[in-house]
Amino acid sequence: MKPSIRYASLSGYLQLTQSFGVDPATLMRAVDLDPADLATPDRWVPAVRVARLLELSARASGHADFGLKLAEYRRLSTLGPLSLALRGENTLRDALGLLMRYEHTYNEALRIRVVETEGLASLRMWFELGEPAPSTQAEELAVGALHGIVREVLGARWQPLAACFSHAAPADVETHTALFGGRVHFGHAFTGLVLYAKDLDAPNVLAGPESGGHLDELLTSLAAPRGLTTSDRVRDLVEVLLPTGRCGVDEVARTLGMDRRTLHRRLAATGETFTSMVDVVRAGLAERYLSNDRYRLTEISDLLGFAAPSAFSRWFRHRFGDSPSQWRARRAELPAA
Repeated sequence: MKPSIRYASLSGYLQLTQSFGVDPATLMRAVDLDPADLATPDRWVPAVRVARLLELSARASGHADFGLKLAEYRRLSTLGPLSLALRGENTLRDALGLLMRYEHTYNEALRIRVVETEGLASLRMWFELGEPAPSTQAEELAVGALHGIVREVLGARWQPLAACFSHAAPADVETHTALFGGRVHFGHAFTGLVLYAKDLDAPNVLAGPESGGHLDELLTSLAAPRGLTTSDRVRDLVEVLLPTGRCGVDEVARTLGMDRRTLHRRLAATGETFTSMVDVVRAGLAERYLSNDRYRLTEISDLLGFAAPSAFSRWFRHRFGDSPSQWRARRAELPAA
């Protein structure tokens, strides 16, 4: 099943397209979306359709900054009950942790990770859409929305050290520099925001004595959080170990403090095997790396832990039905509006 996203992610879409003199209904129907469903923000729709809609809208409107413009319509409330729960977190680190644990309650295709090094923190974002599709506008919308969330938590005066995008720079970057304070990098190794690591432990200005009062009830109303099962821990370890060439079941089991048989038994209880977990992680990483043109296919093969590019190509074709180069080429395909 393809990952889905709530219609709330398109908050402001009608107003923005109409302000550019474009008919939103025509664009939405071109990607099999019903404009009437925008009245039901909690309704779910395949995320790949939304990604294609945003690209189509940017092309039809002549605005390469369409995703960032749409981010200006986003509010914390777009996250639904999760927005209230965020107010109960003490620090930005806590708020981001909540966002990542419950990201599947508002966007099943979005991935957010925090990486700390040398006193800096990078908030890295990418999409796993399950099929080749252009994602530049979706990524810019996501970064703009995350920027807005961090500013809600830390206060309106906060600005990132940099906003980074893996795609090439558009002809006009005025919207980008206005939003991020001129600190924008394109063709970067990742998409996301860079800030001082100390900002992660800055207090949440939204928090108050009453903000956490109903936190348990709010979280209970959401789906179960991610990151609490053996499968999730295995997934994280596989992602780290794949590029090292040491991603074996014994290595993962030892890191988790158990033997191979115990690991197999726990995975089997959730209908998984170690091989299937590696396959799922590789698929997500392959999609992420192929979406970034700076990675050559031989580099991607190494990052995914394959002994040779030919082995990567065979695995990829079996998994996705295309060769890696064909998949990358098909990402640019858009329907006619």
